[in-house]
Parts: sequence; C-alpha cells; structure tokens
Amino acid sequence: MAARIRAVRALQVLDSRGNPTLEAQVTLADGTAASAQVPSGASTGRHEARELRDGEGGAYGGKAVSAAAANVCGPLDEALRGLRLDDPARADEIMIGLDGTPDKSRLGANAILAVSCALARAVARSRGLPLWLSLAGGRRAKMPLPMVNILSGGLHAGRQIEFQDFLAVPHGFRTFAEAIEAAAAVRSRMVGILRADGRLPDGVADEGGLGPRLESNEQALDCMVRAIEAAGFEPGRQVSIAIDAAATHFHRAGEYRLASEGRTLDAAGMIALYGRWLDAYPLVSIEDALAEDDWDGWRAARRALGGRCELIGDDLLVTNPSRLERAIATRAATAVLVKMNQIGTLTETLRVVDRAEEKGFRAVVSARSGETEDSFLADLAVATGAGHIKVGSVTRSERLAKYNRLLRIEAGWDGRSPEGLAPVRPLGHHGCRGDERVNDA
Repeated sequence: MAARIRAVRALQVLDSRGNPTLEAQVTLADGTAASAQVPSGASTGRHEARELRDGEGGAYGGKAVSAAAANVCGPLDEALRGLRLDDPARADEIMIGLDGTPDKSRLGANAILAVSCALARAVARSRGLPLWLSLAGGRRAKMPLPMVNILSGGLHAGRQIEFQDFLAVPHGFRTFAEAIEAAAAVRSRMVGILRADGRLPDGVADEGGLGPRLESNEQALDCMVRAIEAAGFEPGRQVSIAIDAAATHFHRAGEYRLASEGRTLDAAGMIALYGRWLDAYPLVSIEDALAEDDWDGWRAARRALGGRCELIGDDLLVTNPSRLERAIATRAATAVLVKMNQIGTLTETLRVVDRAEEKGFRAVVSARSGETEDSFLADLAVATGAGHIKVGSVTRSERLAKYNRLLRIEAGWDGRSPEGLAPVRPLGHHGCRGDERVNDA
C-alpha cells in the first residue's frame, strides 16, 4: 500500500547570500520524514514563477519568507494531508490548482517547490532508494558533465564587465572525479594568472567565481585559455569554455550596451561578436546570448551559430513548458537551462527535461546564485541524464554540496552507480567529434 502524507511544515532559513529562503519538511504516515531547501536567483527573468516574500515592513529588509512558510503550514498542509503517494505528481497538481495563478504568486513558488522536493525525497526514503534512482523512473540515469564557474561579471560580480560567467567545461576525462579535478586545476591557475597581472579580486562572486577588473569581456576569454593551458590541458580537446552572457541585463530599448567597452550592438552585432569568438576560442556553449524576449534575434543566432555551439536558453525559456514549445517551433535555441525554482514544481521541471530530450534539445541542470547546502540538484541531474550540471565554482560549501554528492553517487555509496559521463554534443572546430562520448577520452 502506498504511503500517505501525515504532515507538511516549513521554516525560514538562510541562503548563500544571507537572505531568507524556505525549508519544507514532509512526514509520511510510516514515519519517514525528509526536507528540502529552495534557492533564489539574482539574475532572474521576468517570466519566472514568483517566490513569495513578505515585502516592505517585513524582517530582513522585506525579504523574509514567513508568509510563504505559513502557506506551507496552513493551506498546503491541509490540502496534502492524507494524500496517497502512488502517484507523487498528484501532490504537485493539487498545489498548482490551490495556488490558481499562472506564476504561483499567491502561495509562492518557493513554498510549492520546497514541498515538492521534500516530498520526492521522502518518497525515495520510504522506498529505500537513493533519490536519483527514485527520480529516474524509466529514464536513463547518467553522470553529468560539470560546467564550472571560473570568472564572473554582470550581476554576479558588480557589473565590472557585462557578461555574467565564464566557465570551464572539462570534457576530455573518463569520470566525474577526474573532470572536477581538472576544473579545480584551471581555477587554481587562474588565481595565479590574475595575481601576476595585478587583477586578483579581494573576494569572490556570488557563485564562487573570480570577479577581476578586466578591460573587456573578451579579455576574460584570453584569461580562460591561459589558465587551461597553465593547468596542463589542451583547450578544446580536454577543457573548453562556456559563457553565460545574461544578455537581458545589458539590453535596453532594442540594443545591447557593453558599457565597459564603450559600445552598443544590435542583435546582429552580438551574433557577429559570438561568431568571431567561436573562430578564436574553444567555446562550446553560450547561455542567454540575447535578451529574454528577443525571439527574432534568437532565431537568427541559431541559424548562424547553432551548428557550432550550444545556444542555451535561461531567461528565454525559464524552465517553462510553453516557452520551450515556442523555442522548438521557431527554432530559437538548442538547449534549455533547468532551474526548478523558475517553474516551481518537480513535476513541471521533469516535464521540461523530457520534452527537451524528445525534441533534440540539450538540458543543463543549474543552481541559482543564492543557493543552499541542499544537494537535490545533483540527484536531479543524474536522474534525468541531462548531460550537464552548472552549480558554480569549486569553492563555497553550497556549491561543493552538489559536487560532493555527485562524487558519492559516482563512487556507488548509494549501493549502485549510474552510467558514466554523458556525451558531448558537436562542439565546433575546436571541440570533440560530433558523436564523441566524454568517457571515451
């Protein structure tokens, strides 16, 4: 007989930026209990599901989430108590219906997601399964390839340059353990390079990356190549580069304003810039290459660049099934960034990943800049076989919680292991062969 929900509760905790967020706990009738924490983003798209905060006059300068916690302990608990879990997605459907808004703004996407994830973890524990295996269902579970933040700008590092993140993608390795070791080596060499250049920042950016003062966005790419080579790897064959442009945040009135470089580009100019960078650097993916509603620009970017690198939609797609369908129909991207709190339930998140795979889109499971020590994302990335995980740098414990969980999963500490590293897509003339698997290196 399927377990039933006995109680749902929540409390306010703190995220990696010291801001309030939510932790929910679900207790089943068999005594199994599990909890989950939800993150919060700084670089948020306007089409995301809405987290609920107390607002003006509330604690933490209005950022408190006591109202969201009350919604968990009140209406969500009442609606879910006694529910049988033979169909775990039913709980998400009930919460979506109870909220009744398209963006989950009444009860709060943070409240709903915290319960959704806590429930999934409780179900896995009740069944005696590791979370990744319970989530996988009939999916082919695989270890993800890490995309590791090395340099930061934009909203993550005080807008010293416009582009938000420059990441190392260690694809020429047989195991996740080897890949994350390579990324750590690149970051270590980057510290030395920035120190020698007199550009080493005093602290780190939101996701643990380094936020140096650079003369241009392209200089970050130069530094990335230098760090990869200094770490003893061949750029493009063992370690490549990914960019998160977060272009919405420097897009104004139809133009892309690169203030640090004293110039303004239109969509065609941005696409031409990316094309030049693809000629010169080992780039494998560009996230949010254009603004969140610049659909014409995205279609043009895919026509011009889609065969040379992944074009990942984050603010464009916001883990939303309807926006993904539009991108599929109009050929406006090649991959979707998957952030659970952009849509607000685990069920909808899995629906997006499954649909992306069905239509040939890559999925990249991603953390937020305001993270917690919860490692749920690691299990989600393995369960879906998404291929990539993007959770930040190899510093700061809220990031390492995910990487360390992946190391434990790969080592079989749950009593079983998923498949090896997921394959890499065609990467352009600098990258791997189109059908090359990472663990064939």
